[in-house]
Amino acid sequence: MTRHSKKILITGVSGFLGRYVSRYFVDHGWTVHGIDNSPPENAPLGSLSKYYQLQLPDPQLNTISKETTPDVCINCAGRASVALSFPDPANDFLSNTILTHEILNTFRTNHPACKFINISSAAVYGNPEKLPIKEDTNPSPISPYGFNKLQSERICQEFHQIYNIPTVSVRIFSAYGPGLRRQVLWDICQKALSAKNLTLQGTGGESRDFIHAYDVARALLIIAESAPMKGESYNLATGQETSISELSSILLTALEHTGTIIFDGRVPPGVPSNWKADISKISSLGFEPTIPLAQGASAFARWCRSELVHL
Repeated sequence: MTRHSKKILITGVSGFLGRYVSRYFVDHGWTVHGIDNSPPENAPLGSLSKYYQLQLPDPQLNTISKETTPDVCINCAGRASVALSFPDPANDFLSNTILTHEILNTFRTNHPACKFINISSAAVYGNPEKLPIKEDTNPSPISPYGFNKLQSERICQEFHQIYNIPTVSVRIFSAYGPGLRRQVLWDICQKALSAKNLTLQGTGGESRDFIHAYDVARALLIIAESAPMKGESYNLATGQETSISELSSILLTALEHTGTIIFDGRVPPGVPSNWKADISKISSLGFEPTIPLAQGASAFARWCRSELVHL
């Protein structure tokens, strides 16, 4: 089967990552089908051969899996908020853990040869004892979101071990890029564009491993084509640690902002202190990041300006 005849089903296709993934796969010759609960006018229809509007889990997925018979399914659906998982753990469990089980069980019944890529999170690590973080680091989540992502990974391992479904989990660290209207880059830019002086949470010394969504999409294609798919997990990041203070400087320089930043010293529940990924495992498949943070964050700041200055 040639690359140009391959089919992929993306759940959560109208979300931040779903849009990047659908665009990248179609640009590389794949036939892309998408599922989301957004109305068609809010879906990336230009990247899709077929769009299904429904709220997963839904029995209609049985019919869709039979109609599309995809070679790969990437699950980009589900709530992606550590903060919201605290007051509403039930919904987080439903939209992450239960949804993963329902999708896998559908393919087990209707199309067991389909490769399943589970979008997981570095939140499964919590506050690791040492950096860089390797995949064999003992998971220690500090939020309901992290626990639910870890349970989703266990479900992927179960369906491979018991039913021989090809599965893999991808632990994405801090993904960003134009289109993301939440999390730290958006928060900094939004505040900088509305005030001369801005207050940010934490101490500024907290750090993350930022990866552009375009590189996330690139990595997912490599995984779809090259990973063993035996229930294993991969870190997806750049292997570079950046403090929030350093990130703020990059963004404010790009925005030509000359005000001051105050860090309030308060760290919200579930927020880890420091992250830096070991990416040797995914690098062994042929992946290397292509967009440096200075370049990607500056472009993000310019996009935020275009989105916010006329509001």
